[in-house]
Amino acid sequence: MGRIWQAVAWSAGPRLKWALLLGWIVIVAVASPLAFRLSDAQRNDASSFLPSRAESTRLFEAQKLLPGGDSVPAIVVFSRDPELIPTDRKVVEDVGRRIGEFSERPVSMPISSPRGNTLLLAVSIAQSADVVVFTDKVEEIRRIARDAAPPGLQTSLTGPAGLVTDTFEVFSGVETRLLFVTAGVVAVILLLVYRSPILWLIPLLTVAIADQTATALVYLAAEHAGLTVNGQSAGILRVLVFGAGTDYALLLIARYREELTRHADAHAAMRVAIHRAGPAIVASAATVIISMLCLLLGELNSNRGLGPVSAIGIAVALVTMMTLLPAALVVCGRRLFWPFIPSYGARTREESGAWSRVGATIAARPRTIWIAAVLVLAGLALATTHLNTGLRQDQGFTRPMDSVTGQEIVQHSFPAGTTAPTYIVANATRADEVHAAIAKNPAVATVVESDRGAGLVQFLVILSQPPDTKASFDTIRQLRDTVHAIPAADALVGGNTAVNLDVRTASVHDRKVVIPAVLAIVVVILGLLLRSVVTPLLLIATVVLSFLAALGASALAYDWLFDFAGADPALPLLGFIFLVALGIDYNIFLMTRVREEAGRIGTRPGVRHGLAVTGGVITSAGVVLAATFSALFILPLVQLAEVGFLVAFGVLLDTLVVRSVLVPALAIDIGPKIWWPSRLAKLPPDQPTTATDVAVREADSGAAAVGTLYGAAGRTNTMLTQPSDE
Repeated sequence: MGRIWQAVAWSAGPRLKWALLLGWIVIVAVASPLAFRLSDAQRNDASSFLPSRAESTRLFEAQKLLPGGDSVPAIVVFSRDPELIPTDRKVVEDVGRRIGEFSERPVSMPISSPRGNTLLLAVSIAQSADVVVFTDKVEEIRRIARDAAPPGLQTSLTGPAGLVTDTFEVFSGVETRLLFVTAGVVAVILLLVYRSPILWLIPLLTVAIADQTATALVYLAAEHAGLTVNGQSAGILRVLVFGAGTDYALLLIARYREELTRHADAHAAMRVAIHRAGPAIVASAATVIISMLCLLLGELNSNRGLGPVSAIGIAVALVTMMTLLPAALVVCGRRLFWPFIPSYGARTREESGAWSRVGATIAARPRTIWIAAVLVLAGLALATTHLNTGLRQDQGFTRPMDSVTGQEIVQHSFPAGTTAPTYIVANATRADEVHAAIAKNPAVATVVESDRGAGLVQFLVILSQPPDTKASFDTIRQLRDTVHAIPAADALVGGNTAVNLDVRTASVHDRKVVIPAVLAIVVVILGLLLRSVVTPLLLIATVVLSFLAALGASALAYDWLFDFAGADPALPLLGFIFLVALGIDYNIFLMTRVREEAGRIGTRPGVRHGLAVTGGVITSAGVVLAATFSALFILPLVQLAEVGFLVAFGVLLDTLVVRSVLVPALAIDIGPKIWWPSRLAKLPPDQPTTATDVAVREADSGAAAVGTLYGAAGRTNTMLTQPSDE
């Protein structure tokens, strides 16, 4: 391990730093053009979310065997209150003829509502492999209908094609806005943290390079390795790289500034900073990477794609912050911190700052404080019973969308499922039996045979219930049970409502599989890092409690503050992955420093000193990560807004309550036993350790290799007595 950190630390060496800077300039020059092409590789259609074995996915494959079976229905809506006038029908018929060129099947005559206030045109649009071509067709149909409509005749385009187009429009061009918003948020926070007109630029430029590099790698993986990338994972990638990368930068720079007060040479200070802060940063990144890769155990393609996308982002952020950032910092020298330049031999501000006073307060009554903190978190956790994961597809936008408007109009005048038809494909030899079985279901408003070919028959089914509701999901289950029971029919039930049912079913499965795997992996990583059994179990318990509290508070906020109709079914899993993986970071940053200090001055004073010297930087890191995830609110999608709020609130809860209050209070109250079964568990809680104990601790942590980083003792002494600003 010592050799590894020796190699990493040489990135701050006098010779290698210039080579690293040049190398990263070349990398970003190549990566940036590729990064801006990521939107071309995204897949936002339903099949990209579904597991391959889901019934809806198998129906998509069966439909490709039918004439025009891969087409997507669009419903063009014309409505006038209180009723249509005679000329309206002629206008609609003319529009039907003009948009016929976009349809795979003849556009039927306008369908009139019983009230006489709405007309519908059904268009079957070929599902092009190029989503831009497909959405352009939909937008052209919208334009034709809108331009032809006389005053007072309202037009909308809805149905599956309308929802796909509106979703694509939401993501189109948003990556650039998200980049600038995220970078702006990070820049402001760094400027406030460092209060330096220059220093903030170095971590910001470094994390921007990491962002471009990670995005380029994800694009290449999507284009050439079959990685599924959608708008959700692309948006999360950006905020994750900026948030986590800035966190790593804050931790490394804080330790570097601290070491500049102990070393006259900037290179020596950076080497010690990397050696001391590096293990915590690497353990933090490894926790997030492995946790994200656990999503590969799930069924949902959207989750399986998000895992590698996020892992690539974190890995690139780690490599960038451990190579490019140290090189850039030592090139600029200690002048970079102007006007608060750390001087050799000065006392660090953290040792006597606000966090030192917080530690003293906690140490006075640790048991009372941790019990109070647990009660507050448990109270918030109870609100998880208020969480409603029944968000419908048409409720997924935070601003009015044409497809949603059209769906609402249709539901007032036609069967509620008109805009989201259900499809059933079966063997043609059993067509009569399948048709009769479908028609018997009381929730079926209409069933017609829509296609035949390749020995298959397809039925278009309109339900009387609104799409994506509990009632319509129950009907889909009933239809599946019914048609599956017909011998030799090999029937499949799909369509939008069935797709969303399969997504919800897969989400439940993924939670049951992924969450236990993540918990086990995090506990193992913490055990290896802290060489303890008690501490990892304690930390994971606090983070899980924090997650439940954040989820409960978010459930209340979604309902009372944001007026969301519900939560996305994938939210609990995504929130857990991000909050446990990222939330444990702050405990890693704190407890690795506490362990270092405990071996020097004892556990209880070590907790206070560790909190004092890390409190400011960890709080800043939490604020940065919370702020970057809040940037997801610029996307007009409820799902991403919910993820942004949950992670932002949860990170602040971890930073300000769990890491700052709960964990230190527990560590002080438990004392040295928290390190069991390591040697530290046997040391006096409040007294300095012996020289032998210190030597053992340093050997265990790899600190004995520091001497090899500087060379012989004589050379080290020379470095410490000759100030250098290189």
